[in-house]
Amino acid sequence: MYAQSLMQPVRWVVFYSQPWEVRPVKVIMRALSGLLRRQQREVARATRDYAAQAAVIPAEESPFLRFANPVPQIYTHESILGEVPETKVTTLPNGLRVATEHQSLAKTATVGVWIDAGSRFESDKTNGAAHFLEHMFFKGTKERSANQLETQIEDMGAHLNAYTSREQTCYYTKIMQPNVPQAVDILSDILQHSNLTDEAIARERQVILREMTEIENIPDEVVLDHLHATAFQNTPLGRTILGPAENIQSINRQMLVDYINNHYTGPRMVLAGAGAVDHDELVDMAKSKFADLPSGGISTADLIKQEPSEFTGSEVRIRDPDSSVVNFTVAFKGAGYADADSIPLMVMQALLGSWDKHASAGGHFMSTLAQRVATNELCDRYTAFNTNYSDAGLWGVSAVADKHVDLDDLAWCIMQAISSLSYSVSEDDVIRARNQLKANILFSQDTTTGVCEEIGRHLLTYGRRMPKAELFARIDAVTPEVVRAVSDRFIYDQDVAIAAMGETASLPDYTWFRRRTYWLRY
Repeated sequence: MYAQSLMQPVRWVVFYSQPWEVRPVKVIMRALSGLLRRQQREVARATRDYAAQAAVIPAEESPFLRFANPVPQIYTHESILGEVPETKVTTLPNGLRVATEHQSLAKTATVGVWIDAGSRFESDKTNGAAHFLEHMFFKGTKERSANQLETQIEDMGAHLNAYTSREQTCYYTKIMQPNVPQAVDILSDILQHSNLTDEAIARERQVILREMTEIENIPDEVVLDHLHATAFQNTPLGRTILGPAENIQSINRQMLVDYINNHYTGPRMVLAGAGAVDHDELVDMAKSKFADLPSGGISTADLIKQEPSEFTGSEVRIRDPDSSVVNFTVAFKGAGYADADSIPLMVMQALLGSWDKHASAGGHFMSTLAQRVATNELCDRYTAFNTNYSDAGLWGVSAVADKHVDLDDLAWCIMQAISSLSYSVSEDDVIRARNQLKANILFSQDTTTGVCEEIGRHLLTYGRRMPKAELFARIDAVTPEVVRAVSDRFIYDQDVAIAAMGETASLPDYTWFRRRTYWLRY
């Protein structure tokens, strides 16, 4: 005896061979049929009773509506933003922009300088200079030795840090409210009056070479650099941030001074503050401390026009049979910061999501890709990414899998999820992705540092601080139709860039990936 489905008619299969067995079998069949009908009536009655109760229970008190409703809630920007502090911007005569967001309840502040300078604006000979300067600016100035600089920072209980990317460099401090003037003084001093002695350069050269050795042991960083090198080959975005070792060995003081003179100019710098910061006071400090910044020089837009980025469909593989894992990334050419489709690509990134085998959610993520990967144990982790630059970007998925995993299945799941965006996307999935994206944006700005970073980055990329209401309205405007249209532009039948490291023998070749950027449907 078997039942095909709870929602289908029950079919009984009875086998008997002797005449005296017929009557008992019929009795059993009648008894079981009666039991089944009673159970069906009880289920139907319970369902009607629960539906009647749910109809009068408020949504916030209903377990069904709270935990089992498949329809996501739509959050408007008015309902989650509330009152947003104003961003004030003042441009000084030398082109330096001072931007602040005062938070009335904050007792601490973050103040930093964001500079439109990175590895993209170097030459093949000077590649690595921007990151080299990041190290040198902490090695003493004409007024402060390296020890005095560290002591002053520690005496204030402050935090001084920096980072360099392919298009931007940042130096910022996290301080308490009374120490904002000292922080601005230190930032102006290290950026304009660093010693850059030959002895310090020689010492820091060895530090950077050791740092390069450490990074070479981080597969994720190595694969990311190789991805840029193959996707933007023979263009400035293909250069690494740290530069090649031979450049680090040959960089001298004059190269660093020339880089500062060419790129550290007022129009390409933003002094940003968030938290317990008064805008007028910060403007007065900037006028005093950054008055000597040059106002001329070539603009970032002109530099990009001289050497634009060019995306090349290609792949690079570093085969290491001894490695226990395989790291690989597949990426498409993305949109630049100011491109109208950059925000839909952010939503599409959220649609694919990310997954880690150590995550508590297991296979119960909203993303179909995450569910497939988790259910079939295809990798240790994966993440969708969307990296923007001034005139281009990279959008795709990176994954880390055990060397014994069938990479063909993992690659198929990734490409199936990516190419499906050009064909079928549900409204519910888009709503969930929009909600997740908006939440992540708000989470990233729970601190004054996150707010300050957004101010500096927005002014360099957009020329203004994009209001949250506008950003969220742009996100809410992304519909399934928009996702499909943007996918047609960036994904459908487009070239891909692939970077892989580890035991890559079972990873499909470039033609296989390229072929799966579209479906053959008849």
